[in-house]
Amino acid sequence: MEFFKAAPLGAILTFVVALLIGTQGSKGGWLAIYRAEIYQYDIWWSWPLFFAATALAWGIMMLQR
Repeated sequence: MEFFKAAPLGAILTFVVALLIGTQGSKGGWLAIYRAEIYQYDIWWSWPLFFAATALAWGIMMLQR
């Protein structure tokens, strides 16, 4: 159950970090941040960062259990 709670938190953390790094013109090295255009909106995203952030949120929730 904690995983389903951690996934949105991982997405929020990914969006914020990718936005801060991506708008500065950096790709973030291993983070592989890229700009995705969805309809008329530009969204900065990184799958490796999403998995790491979700794992971090999941770990913190498991510790609080």
